Amino acid sequence: MREEAAKKAKRRKVVIQSSVIGGVIAVLAIIGLIVFTTVGAGGGGAANPKNMLSGGILLQSPTTAVTTAAIKSGAKPTPTTTQLDGKTAHIQIWLDYQCPFCDQFETTNDAQIKQWLTDGSATLEIHPVAILDSTANKQYSTRAGAAVSCVANSKPEKFWDVNSALFAKQPDEQTGGGLSNAQILSIFKDAGVSSKAITDCVNNQTFASFIGDMTQGATTNSQLKNPTSGGFGTPTVFVNGERYQGGFTDAAQFAAFKDTAVKDAGSGKSITFPTSK
Repeated sequence: MREEAAKKAKRRKVVIQSSVIGGVIAVLAIIGLIVFTTVGAGGGGAANPKNMLSGGILLQSPTTAVTTAAIKSGAKPTPTTTQLDGKTAHIQIWLDYQCPFCDQFETTNDAQIKQWLTDGSATLEIHPVAILDSTANKQYSTRAGAAVSCVANSKPEKFWDVNSALFAKQPDEQTGGGLSNAQILSIFKDAGVSSKAITDCVNNQTFASFIGDMTQGATTNSQLKNPTSGGFGTPTVFVNGERYQGGFTDAAQFAAFKDTAVKDAGSGKSITFPTSK
């Protein structure tokens, strides 16, 4: 009888231990689901980057970005509303880091836009998109866009530097194979951006889905389509809501357009572009 009682007690102990273990596993599974749902599947980072609520990052100077929360999961970007004062240009650019025309526009206008940002006569909102992905460049457009989104999320004050640096090292669209993640990170490091968080973010392509969503939104937005071709292309540039349709290699032409757009927009009101739909 004593032996039988000991066996029953042992069986009860095993059952209790198994129940406890099962309960712990269930709790861990729930915690894992919550974490996955909260941060997304993108390598441990947020599904959408902070400081890009409009789908782009808004720079007020070469070292100052407007900080925002991330776009909520499943939500659309919130277009930027700008207060017009009759003297400040709000420049918005949709660009692809593999796009040679974007490179022409950026390198041509880099110095003067930086000066406008420095003296407060302009703000700059940069929207990375990916329309030139290919197997040959290993989806470089998406990888580069996702990489700069990592910088926007963690080091927004360095976004201008990495944006300029990537265009300075742009691979050839026809013969290049796209920069590797290691090469992108090396460019970031030379621009003063280096951290484990950004390295992991770039290597895990944490914000690749975000770039895909923003590209889909841009290419289907009628306000961003070229009125001549009827399609979306990069660079797409607006100043105070007015589309720039001049040359990409003429800094003086863009400067004159900027001044005209500021005058045309006037002052004493606000504009939201693209308008919410």
